[in-house]
Amino acid sequence: MKFNFCSLTLLFFILFFSACSGGISRTERTVRLYASASQAYAAGKFVETAAILSGENRFVPAVILRAKAEYFSGDFEKAEKSCRRVLKLNPSSFEAKLYLVRIFREKNDLSGAIRLTESLLADNPHDIRALRLAAELAVETGNLAAAAAYLDRAAEFSAESALVLLDRARLRWTADRKEDALEDLSRAKAMLPWDTPLLRTISNLENTIRESML
Repeated sequence: MKFNFCSLTLLFFILFFSACSGGISRTERTVRLYASASQAYAAGKFVETAAILSGENRFVPAVILRAKAEYFSGDFEKAEKSCRRVLKLNPSSFEAKLYLVRIFREKNDLSGAIRLTESLLADNPHDIRALRLAAELAVETGNLAAAAAYLDRAAEFSAESALVLLDRARLRWTADRKEDALEDLSRAKAMLPWDTPLLRTISNLENTIRESML
């Protein structure tokens, strides 16, 4: 995993405003810890990530990252505590709730996982991750019809994501970033849940770009 643009922007502004105010001690330390932990997490060093952030309980992105690291390292008790800490700081945190569902599932608390998933979908009906979790929970409880309905909805929204990639591919082609455009088109085709006219549009653009590279 890599830093995304939003994460880098967030870190920049924290450092900038801290430096301007002259109080960079605690804030700078937090940001540096978060950056270091993010690198460890990207390398799959989940125990190390959790250890780096063990004393951080106020900076929400850091507590979420610790929760994820604890989850992937198999320490579900600590991961649950970290998720609940995030929700105290930010009750609307989607990611904290999503991982809390996964934790409940790992702890065989299916009723708790289902209730929280239903709450997630009420607020985020288009989120593919929540729909997949709901489908998996439905399968585990024997409700195959509900699982199929959730997956149908997820497939529908994945087609929307393919459109986003198609739009970006067009922009990248215009900017003469042909390899990047082809990568977006390849990903878009893989996301389509069925044969649609959109597939022909993607394939036509892909052929046009390849011909221009000859």
